[in-house]
Parts: sequence; structure tokens; C-alpha cells
Amino acid sequence: MKRGSTPDFEAYAGDLFGEIMLADSAAADAARGVRKPLSRFVPGLAISAIAGAAAAWLSQNYGVPVILAGLLIGLAVNFAAADPRTHDGLDAVSRHGLRAGIVLLGFQVTAMQVAQMGIVPFAGLALVMASALIAALAAARATGQSPAIGLLGGGATAICGASAALALYGVIGRERIDQALFTLTLVILAAASAIALVTYPPLTTMLGFTDAQAGFLVGASIHDVAQAIGAGFAISDTAGAQATVVKLTRVALLAPLVTLAALWIARAEPLPAGIGRARVPVLPGFILAFLALVGVNSLVTLPAPLAAHALTLSKTLLLLAVTATAMRTRTDLLLGLGWRAVMPVLAATIASLAVALAYAQWVIG
Repeated sequence: MKRGSTPDFEAYAGDLFGEIMLADSAAADAARGVRKPLSRFVPGLAISAIAGAAAAWLSQNYGVPVILAGLLIGLAVNFAAADPRTHDGLDAVSRHGLRAGIVLLGFQVTAMQVAQMGIVPFAGLALVMASALIAALAAARATGQSPAIGLLGGGATAICGASAALALYGVIGRERIDQALFTLTLVILAAASAIALVTYPPLTTMLGFTDAQAGFLVGASIHDVAQAIGAGFAISDTAGAQATVVKLTRVALLAPLVTLAALWIARAEPLPAGIGRARVPVLPGFILAFLALVGVNSLVTLPAPLAAHALTLSKTLLLLAVTATAMRTRTDLLLGLGWRAVMPVLAATIASLAVALAYAQWVIG
């Protein structure tokens, strides 16, 4: 790209965190001694905030899952990302917003909650998560896709849906999974969570599950945190409490999963020399910050309003990050992905439901 030329949209479309264009621009500006004004972030921040507010309104008034609404609105208005003035703001939201949102989830988890769950439900949870990962990796291989795609779909299904997908994509990297496929994975995850929220509570009633069984099932197999907990309380308060502990335990396992994913993907699908990161970090900085907050939350009794406000801010940042990511995605590339791209998340969802059902029925029951 020649100096002074307009950055091309196709280059941005595969650059979730703006690493290519931001690095080139920063190097050129440093060489010229130019300091960019902060106002360059305003157009991208404004358009993502407007789209996020529209998604929140749809969710509040029509019951649409907020992440799914953000994805769909972002895709609908992604023509806005053709304007170079939006790039800095959208890239900042996509990169820093998602990491800050994941860090703030640490206020929702304590080590005592994990210990409180007990060894039997914890073993079942580990089995459910392992089955999701194995099924996604197997589906990716059977459909001729890379291990990275299976890891993204399986890991996101195993932990907490879109939040985990964003964290995993940070260590897998755009060099292994392009922007369009990542966005499609987010859409499928959101849709699967929405379907589960509607269908799993009646399923537990039909099967005659106890509150403990029902709480384990929805907490262990529904991707999104809010929808897993909501499904539990839709059954009963006791089931909701059980679902909350199980689901937050899954969230606490985000850090070790991302660490193992970083190590495994570097061996399973190494990048050519000189491309991408020189090395894959064992623990990304935002995961270390997440663990630090979990530690603080475990050692100090924090005011309940603080945790509530932190959860609201986390949801807001993740919504903005997802919306900005969708805006940076070319819909023509999405249409060309085909049915194979759906299979890892679909296989992981079916496997986690089947294993959670069997464990709730035969072990917890």
C-alpha cells in the first residue's frame, strides 16, 4: 500500500484487531513524528454505540438475545466500515473492548463457588466440556476444516459462548481463522443459546428432572452465561442457584482453556516463519487480569452493587465488541462459507447436551 493511499476495506475485513493496518499506520506516523488526535476514534465508537443501543432495545422489548441482535445489526450496517474514518474506533472497540469485558467477568466468580459445587457435578462438567471440544474437533476434521476452527467452536461451546470465542480468537489469531468464519461462529453460538433457552427448561420438565438435575443440565450445556442462568431460574429458584454455580465454574475455566489452546494450536497448526506472532503467549495479559480479579473476589467480600455494575459493564463492552466485529465483516464472504462452517459448533452443542443429559439422569439423579 502506497503512503497516502486509502486503506482498502478487504484488508480490514480479515483484521479483527486492526493489527495490520494499525501497525503500518503507527510506524509511518512515528517516522514522521505525527501524533493522531483522539477524535479519530469518535466515528467508529459512535456507530458501534448506536448499533449496540439498538440491539439492547430489541433484547429488552422483544426478548431477542442481545448478542445475536448485536451481530445481526452489525452485519446489516457493515457498509459503514467502508468509510476509513470508522476504522480506528471499530478496531479499538473490537480489540480493547472485548478484552476489558472478559476481564470484568472475574467479578462474577470466586474459588469458593467452584469448590462449593462438589466433586460429582464438577466431574460431570469436565466430561461435558471435553465432549464438546472432541466433537467440534472431529467435525472440523470430517468436513475438511482446520483444527483451529474446531478449537474455536468447541472451546466457545464448552465455556461461555461469545465471550470464550472472543478470548480464544485472541490466541488462535486471524492468520488461522479469517474474520468471516469467526463472525459466523458467533452467529451460530448466539442462535444455539437462544434455542436452548427456550427448549431446555421444558425438556427437563418432560423428563421429570429434580431441581439439582435440571440446574446441572442447563448450567453445563447452555453456552451464554445470562441464558444459562435464566433458564435455570425459569425452572425454579433452586435450579437457578445450581445452574449459576455450574455456569460460573465454566467461566472460571476460561483461563486454563485459553492457556491450553494457545499451547496446543501452536503445535497442531504452526504458522510459517515470519508470519503472525513470534510466539503464542502462555497466558495473555487479559486472562492474567481475569484471574487476578477472581482471586480478589475470592479473598475479599466485595459490595454486591459493584459486582452487578461490573457485570453490566462487561455485557456492554462485549456487545460493542461483537457489534464492531460484525461491522468489519464482509457479508459476501459469509455467504461463501457453506454448511461445513456450521458443523463444529453444531456437533459440540449436540454432544454437550447429550452428555449433560446422560450425566444428570444417571449420576446426579
